Amino acid sequence: MTPSATLDRITRVKISSVTLPLSTPISDAKVLTGRQRPMTEVAMLFAEISTASGQEGVGFSYSKRAGGPGQFAHAREIAPVLIGEDPSDIGKIWDKLVWAGASVGRSGLSIQAIAAFDVALWDLKAKRAGLPLAKLLGAHRDSVRCYNTSGGFLHSPIEEVVGRAAESVANGIGGIKLKVGHPDHATDLARVSAVREEVGDGVALMVDANQQWDRPAARRMCRALEPLDLVWIEEPLDAYDAEGHALLASTFDTSIATGEMLASVAEHAELIRVGGADVVQPDAPRIGGITQFLKVMALAEQRKLQLAPHFAMEIHVHLAAAYPHEPWVEHFEWLDPLFNEHLEIADGRMHLSPRPGLGVTISDQARAWTVAEHEES
Repeated sequence: MTPSATLDRITRVKISSVTLPLSTPISDAKVLTGRQRPMTEVAMLFAEISTASGQEGVGFSYSKRAGGPGQFAHAREIAPVLIGEDPSDIGKIWDKLVWAGASVGRSGLSIQAIAAFDVALWDLKAKRAGLPLAKLLGAHRDSVRCYNTSGGFLHSPIEEVVGRAAESVANGIGGIKLKVGHPDHATDLARVSAVREEVGDGVALMVDANQQWDRPAARRMCRALEPLDLVWIEEPLDAYDAEGHALLASTFDTSIATGEMLASVAEHAELIRVGGADVVQPDAPRIGGITQFLKVMALAEQRKLQLAPHFAMEIHVHLAAAYPHEPWVEHFEWLDPLFNEHLEIADGRMHLSPRPGLGVTISDQARAWTVAEHEES
């Protein structure tokens, strides 16, 4: 009999829906235009996978404003297909999970539910190897340039934004990202100019319009922002206007960044194909997990593009560390209460932990915020 290469089997899967409250309602340009209400919470989907040998992996996905219950419901339906699988066969398992819910497609909510399982499997694999995930993937660096977003939202008065930017720089952050998209463009320019004056020319500064502008407005604003020496202008147009973003990228010196709202590898492939981004911003939970993120990363590397993953820095610091070209990673302190461990930021960079896997464990506070659970064994 031919010996089996299988060394372990999945014996238990637990999923949890956790509602993370935000201390202050958050507003960006989508709120100012009436497209969305202020954000007051983030719905987290956690997956915990255990094996016959006693190994455990933790992964998560998330949704903002709506979709959390849907992600949990889909994850609950497809979780049984994990039982009995070899946890090392991550690509095979990803395909099996997709086919378990094939009628709802291969993008959006369905694969965002799969992402939590996929991340947990990669966490487990790295833990089995005794390595941080970045080292398992093959790191190019032990730290990644890091910028802060959470202090630059449009609901905050400019005095508060300027103060928080200065505080973040003093605490070791490497860059500041500001939200723009006010109906009055002069207000945006005044806010960005005030922060630039406060932090000086040596600090990286980015802006994010959250899909606020049409093509003429985007051209005007990109032109007006050029003298402020920004690292990038993010989502100046609708997230799915790849050709419009490409026109801006070919016209202006300031880099154009986008990709966070795309919900599949295929959508990123089209964005990259038409030259729609100088800076690609994939989000592993939104596109199906680490397995899919690595495919986008390969496409971006082939074009020698910059990489700046969106949100979920507990995952993305590892993936960014494995990208050949110097990337950026985003920092939000919002997620800190969910984990017992916190990421280290110093000298403008987010540093990898020597802990194996993602290097995080779910906190008691996250358990207390749990609104639904399901277990398969």
